Amino acid sequence: MDTLSNTISIEDDPRWAAVVARDPSADGQFVYAVKTTGVYCRPSSLARLPKPQNVIFFETAELAEAAGYRPSKRASKDQNDAQHAAIIAAACRQIEASETLPALDSLAASAGLSPFHFHRVFKAATGLTPKAYATAHRSRKLRARLADGGSVTDALYDAGFNSNSRFYESADQLLGMKPTDYRAAGQNNDIRFAVGQCSLGAILVAQSERGICAILLGDDPHQLVCDLQDQFRKANLIGADREFEQLIASVVGFVEAPATGLNLPLDIRGTAFQERVWQALREIPAGSTASYAEIAQRIGAPTSMRAVAQACGANRLAVAIPCHRVVRSDGNLSGYRWGVERKRQLLERELND
Repeated sequence: MDTLSNTISIEDDPRWAAVVARDPSADGQFVYAVKTTGVYCRPSSLARLPKPQNVIFFETAELAEAAGYRPSKRASKDQNDAQHAAIIAAACRQIEASETLPALDSLAASAGLSPFHFHRVFKAATGLTPKAYATAHRSRKLRARLADGGSVTDALYDAGFNSNSRFYESADQLLGMKPTDYRAAGQNNDIRFAVGQCSLGAILVAQSERGICAILLGDDPHQLVCDLQDQFRKANLIGADREFEQLIASVVGFVEAPATGLNLPLDIRGTAFQERVWQALREIPAGSTASYAEIAQRIGAPTSMRAVAQACGANRLAVAIPCHRVVRSDGNLSGYRWGVERKRQLLERELND
């Protein structure tokens, strides 16, 4: 047991300063126990600070428990969260290594949990059900194999499809186009586009056969076209005609006056998790905001704030999928793919519209 010498005041110990500051970098270096309550906590614990004279330090949680202290509710929850994270990480590796999705009962048994509890814990940790996670992993493998130029047959079996029919039933949803076209970076796909100007700078709108596939904002029109070319390297990029000019005018009108709405078909391409996030963003009313944590809660993945932020950053449909309505928990603005100042202007415009 690592206690303080009677000749040294608790307040003079640097560990007490870490407790007062609730310093997360001190977690794992020691724990502190409270004599009057019989519990111990991490340095970063948000629990009410005890009186210094009631505190005793231990190098590890195991030493604190050996001395008769029990973990606080928060510390106990952290331990459970850490255990669940390890269990779910192992389950993800099991799914990724399997040619077909293991049965839920099998995954749960390996995790030592009931199927119902495992399903709930898995979704809370990853934001996806085990089946959706397997589908997303399969989609990533499929995209990577096709991008490498391999044959479609090899790609579909490497990605875990055990029959051509199952593959082609879901290929369009997974890839957004025929697999042979995806392998050729969009070859044989016509993408119509136009670049215009709005109060936020240059704006590019692109449309595939399925709907609007890109709305990009920036300062340099040429760079926006390059970004579109990078996304669809071998697609047939077709410059605007008069009909398409009308479409981009409607998008610009929506940017300038959000209350007009934007009723256009969208060609949304993302992972299962990204599409859940994007759908949640589209449900935020104009003039309102939500935090990354709130979006994570809404999609049933309360611990996936970072993944939510990454999904916002991957959005290629500015304003149509309103990632500008997502803010930090303290209400302040954070990163935005097209610049924080544009985010600020869009929100102010919606609030005043």
